[in-house]
Amino acid sequence: MANEVFLTKEGYKELEQRLDYLKTTARVDVANKIEVARSFGDISENSEYDAAREEEALVEQEIQQITNTLRNAKIITKVKTDNGKVTVGCTVELLDLEYKDELTFKIMGSFESDPTKGLISNESPLGKALIGKEKGDIVEVVTPQNIEKYKILSVKA
Repeated sequence: MANEVFLTKEGYKELEQRLDYLKTTARVDVANKIEVARSFGDISENSEYDAAREEEALVEQEIQQITNTLRNAKIITKVKTDNGKVTVGCTVELLDLEYKDELTFKIMGSFESDPTKGLISNESPLGKALIGKEKGDIVEVVTPQNIEKYKILSVKA
């Protein structure tokens, strides 16, 4: 799959629920807003109508995006680290070689990433650098300011 999106089972289910909400509740709400706005008369200068049509476009766009994401989703199931290599779904402990800080990250798909919670995307610069590496490897991440170096301390499922 060229556009693979990695999701946990929970993330997939969350997207399915959002899609269901958009197709049922949100579409109906927007249709009602459009109908009410039409009742105000001339739609050529009707800001309520324009706003409702814009909201409709946003709902339809989100439906399309979620549909495509689900179509291209690859569910992260049991993580295989028996070869010791970093893959999506692994938890990686790193040593920042410049500041000597120990950091722990879980590699996720971009949809579920949240760096503030230690969940980094496999598509982020650090995530890309870590994929395929193993315990003891030194990884370099190019940032706008410099090159950051990390040593992989452990790789866990």
